[in-house]
Amino acid sequence: MKNEKITQRSENFADWYTDVVKAARLADYSSVKGCIVFEPNGYALWEKIQTELDKMFKKTGHENVYMPVFIPENLLRKEGELIEGFAPECAWITEGGTNELEERLAFRPTSETLFSDYFSKKVKTYRDLPKLYNQWCSVVRWEKETRPFLRSREFLWQEGHTVHSSEAEAKAETDRMLDVYKTFFEEYLAVPVVTGRKTEKEKFAGAEYTLTIEALTQNGICLQSGTSHYFGQKFARAYDIKFINKNNEYEYCYQTSWGVSTRMIGALIMAHSDDLGLVLPPKIAPKQVCIIPIKNDEKLISVCEHIKESLDSKEIVSYVDYSDKSAGFKFAEAEVNGIPLRIEVGPRDLEHNKVTVVRRDTLEKEVVSLNDITNVVMQKLDKMQSDMFLKAQNSVKEKTYDAKNMEEVKEIMDNHPGFVNAYWCGDEECELKMKEIKGTKSRCIVESSDYKEEKCVVCGKSAKHKVVWGIQY
Repeated sequence: MKNEKITQRSENFADWYTDVVKAARLADYSSVKGCIVFEPNGYALWEKIQTELDKMFKKTGHENVYMPVFIPENLLRKEGELIEGFAPECAWITEGGTNELEERLAFRPTSETLFSDYFSKKVKTYRDLPKLYNQWCSVVRWEKETRPFLRSREFLWQEGHTVHSSEAEAKAETDRMLDVYKTFFEEYLAVPVVTGRKTEKEKFAGAEYTLTIEALTQNGICLQSGTSHYFGQKFARAYDIKFINKNNEYEYCYQTSWGVSTRMIGALIMAHSDDLGLVLPPKIAPKQVCIIPIKNDEKLISVCEHIKESLDSKEIVSYVDYSDKSAGFKFAEAEVNGIPLRIEVGPRDLEHNKVTVVRRDTLEKEVVSLNDITNVVMQKLDKMQSDMFLKAQNSVKEKTYDAKNMEEVKEIMDNHPGFVNAYWCGDEECELKMKEIKGTKSRCIVESSDYKEEKCVVCGKSAKHKVVWGIQY
């Protein structure tokens, strides 16, 4: 089976991805270069992601706030590493109306400066701490190459910013939010991830260290999918965020930030979808069940509505396709949009008090009793969620390799890319040398105690770290 609007994944993965985005009406290109239009299906998916993640943030004690979109240049330059890291991507406003501004304003590329400035005014004593804030917003980064959801000049995301009275508490927060991201990816998106620490070269500008979750696409390319940063007192010193501690002494605060973006939608597509279109895990699908009457018949429509009412009672999100299109068209439309289950209600099955249920991920059909339809749907949605994760997990395992030298890395990246476990001496020159192999970069340093007898994959010297390497989008 094939959707004529979608390039086969095996022929051209990049074209296939773009075709799925457009065929499922998730996004379209806009007249603003480097920016996309979120179409209703795409924005509904982002709303669902936002809703579920926001619940997790609130359970961990975080509150939502909103900062301005503009950052004065002097404020952005207070922390040197940050402005150095983001300068190539900053978009600047130099005029307001018909007047030239006295000071340039940056469209926010990230909000550490704004939060730090705010914290410096609000934090006075240890009793004010911790402050656990999150912001849902858009940011602007002047990317040279863009692709829907993966990279664009304006994108939607959340950025958490917290301030603490101790190093231990801030480091615990950094770990905790990485765990929240990992849980969300694996339990909701059904996307397995590798976690670890970024190298010094790859960490966030201004951070003491950066933790990351890394996903892998069906063609073995890596996606940095979420990061959690520990800042220590760097920003506190730059922005003078002090508090009076329990010993009645002034002390600088400790900070973190963490974020995920609409890149999650890209990861979701690239991990699960197929040549027919989008495939969505039930937990994150805005619409979980499509109920299709085979004919425009009052009796069939009445049964469809009864099924919908029954599913509504169990908080399963369903809809009846009342359109006057053919049944085959409706089936294909449900498939390309990634609706996890469809229920086909036809006169022949109904004579025996039965309906047909079809899973989107496997396209398996089953004729079931109408009396048991709600239980069947609940079971199939649960099974589909777990099956999709296991399938993706097995795909990652098949595309995870060990390499002892550069020749082995090259063979892997040339012929069957994926995650490559290899040891590293810690020298940046060796890290850069790896990039000569199709742009291979360090994804993260993983915790390991077995590196002491190992050698660097590049230079052969004694290893200091076990690293996951890969080619990135």
